[in-house]
Amino acid sequence: MTHTIALCHWINGQKIEADRPSQSLNPSDTRETVAAMPDGGSAEVDAAVDAARAAFPAWSEASPEVRSDVLDRAGTLLMERRETVGRLLSREEGKTLAEGIGETARAARILKYFAGEALRLHGQNLPSTRPGVEVQTYRQAVGVYGLITPWNFPIAIPAWKMAPALAFGNTVVIKPAGLTPATAEALVAILHEAGLPDGVVNMVIGRGGVGQALVDHPGVDGLSFTGSQGVGAGVAMGAAKRQARVQLEMGGKNPLIVLDDADLDRAVQIALDGSFFATGQRCTASSRLIVQDGIHDRFVAALADKVKSLRVGDALDPDTQMGPAVSEAQRDGVYGYVDIAREQGGRIVTGGERLNLDKPGWYVQPTLIADTTADMRINSEEVFGPVASTIRVKDYEEALTLANGTEFGLSAGLVTQSLKHARDFQRRSRSGMTMVNLPTAGVDYHVPFGGSRKSSYGPREQGFAAADFFTQTKTSYSAG
Repeated sequence: MTHTIALCHWINGQKIEADRPSQSLNPSDTRETVAAMPDGGSAEVDAAVDAARAAFPAWSEASPEVRSDVLDRAGTLLMERRETVGRLLSREEGKTLAEGIGETARAARILKYFAGEALRLHGQNLPSTRPGVEVQTYRQAVGVYGLITPWNFPIAIPAWKMAPALAFGNTVVIKPAGLTPATAEALVAILHEAGLPDGVVNMVIGRGGVGQALVDHPGVDGLSFTGSQGVGAGVAMGAAKRQARVQLEMGGKNPLIVLDDADLDRAVQIALDGSFFATGQRCTASSRLIVQDGIHDRFVAALADKVKSLRVGDALDPDTQMGPAVSEAQRDGVYGYVDIAREQGGRIVTGGERLNLDKPGWYVQPTLIADTTADMRINSEEVFGPVASTIRVKDYEEALTLANGTEFGLSAGLVTQSLKHARDFQRRSRSGMTMVNLPTAGVDYHVPFGGSRKSSYGPREQGFAAADFFTQTKTSYSAG
């Protein structure tokens, strides 16, 4: 039997006890409570921000080696515990155990990467237009950052927001997702174990009111948010009112184009990975499969066979290939979109039916829908589940037009053997990230991450590009 974790807020280096009226359940077996959690509010946010502001001067002025060492030690501890933390992640979020351990290892590598970047925060020496004058630019920490993180990557996204903030000398108040707070808390605890000074990282657990309190707080200098488009727009407006920095990642409706010259087996595997792994709950998932006419029928048939054979089950079962949705609402929302697609003329090739396994859980049958058109809701709204729809096109130009035809622009893929089309796609795609002969989901942590249009707003995340958001540039003039 597994035990229920009693979660606390972290404020000024201390675990703050509180009533725990809410619970996170195991989506693979909803009879199991993973964690009992407090429901914080503005008072806890005020205390956390005060602690972060008090800790900022010493942390920002410390040697970068101090910050580097803390992040490096935390990365080592997390990597050593990746199986334990990964199991917790899978119990709480529903990813397969392999995916949970893999995400935990990724978070550890992010911490170690930014341990190095803490020592590489560079500026420029420039000649002045005036004789005898020198100009230098350098980067400085900004202050306190409020981080609002989602449930679908409950340790990787907190890591890729916290690590650069800390590496460059800022302090943090994080609000983790209400569905997966135990996984985020495990990361915060490891950072403190690694020697993080009191007040540098604070965590307030709660519902939307905690996020709103962070957005509105005059002591928060910047906000980084990953979540839905509607909530993100509110975060941006709140930040703009008081001139706080803001960075938003808000999902996608990502296209994968498959041309007639594609290797069929490779195209099918790329689509299967991008559309269905992690239960399709990735903002970079391939949800629109735009397929050229000559390969369309063979591609749909081959992909349907693969989708049909996916083993859905308990996330901790080693034979499971796809775990459950994270929550009942998420599961029901996915089936709602399948019903809408069917009503609007889509053909369910495989899946689309309710799953009843041997235990109560929020399981979703992976679903492939064919004969859809670009104007259907299934092709314009983010489903965030294991559902992919195909659109038949006559040529590359029509495919590219449709790929660029939504308000989102996070990730886009192309499967082809044509160098001409690959280069053209990389140039003309309106997405922030392009993938050629690769799944749309799956990115490296040392390069910029982000999209265009309504997928992203503000500076890029990850890699050294993170310095643009988590530092401010100072220009200094001096004369001999």
